[in-house]
Amino acid sequence: MKVLIIEDEPEMLDNMRRTLEREHYQVETASDYETASNKMGVYEYDCILLDITLPDGDGLELLKQLKNNGKNEGVIIVSAKDSLDDRLKGLNLGADDYLPKPFHMAELHARVNAVLRRLNFKGQQLLELGNVSINPENREVVVDNTPIDLNRKEYDILMYLVTNKNRLVTKAALAEHVWGDHIDQSDSFDFIYSQIKNLRKKMEHSSFTIEAVYGVGYKLNLD
Repeated sequence: MKVLIIEDEPEMLDNMRRTLEREHYQVETASDYETASNKMGVYEYDCILLDITLPDGDGLELLKQLKNNGKNEGVIIVSAKDSLDDRLKGLNLGADDYLPKPFHMAELHARVNAVLRRLNFKGQQLLELGNVSINPENREVVVDNTPIDLNRKEYDILMYLVTNKNRLVTKAALAEHVWGDHIDQSDSFDFIYSQIKNLRKKMEHSSFTIEAVYGVGYKLNLD
């Protein structure tokens, strides 16, 4: 799962980033309005943590921009401004939650998990697809009651395909989602092929298939 943190205070930004990376999230950051706007326009995220007080702009304008562009990322406003007016403005603009500073990092993790469950899994704690069950909380994957050992990238690829089941996912979209903005440093998609190959082998007894669409990408098909 990929998260964008928009926060101008360096220590807070670093604490949030390290907390979510320890929980195996793919994390990107922006500390000003312009950088955040550019990243939101180019990339897709599962969740955005948005400080509404930025040095060069209003975070609520970023939220408006996101919704006007028809994007569906979960948004949690994270701000020291804890007035009722700010909460209502953010929620009315389409934010999913509002977390006032200061807060414990454990609460941040819990809020992110809750938003992702609501958006991607309809609030379910356990995701079930045929004979496969996935627990996003502990990243556990089970096929026919047998735990499957996936590495971090294999799990991230599986979750992205699952959340886009029966839809064609391009190689570029998959690579960008799982590897983040560092994908620009790669000159081929060979790393995707190898991860997909390993994932297929480990999930060979699952009730879904990962179809390769030559030259385009992949599609998870439910049997």
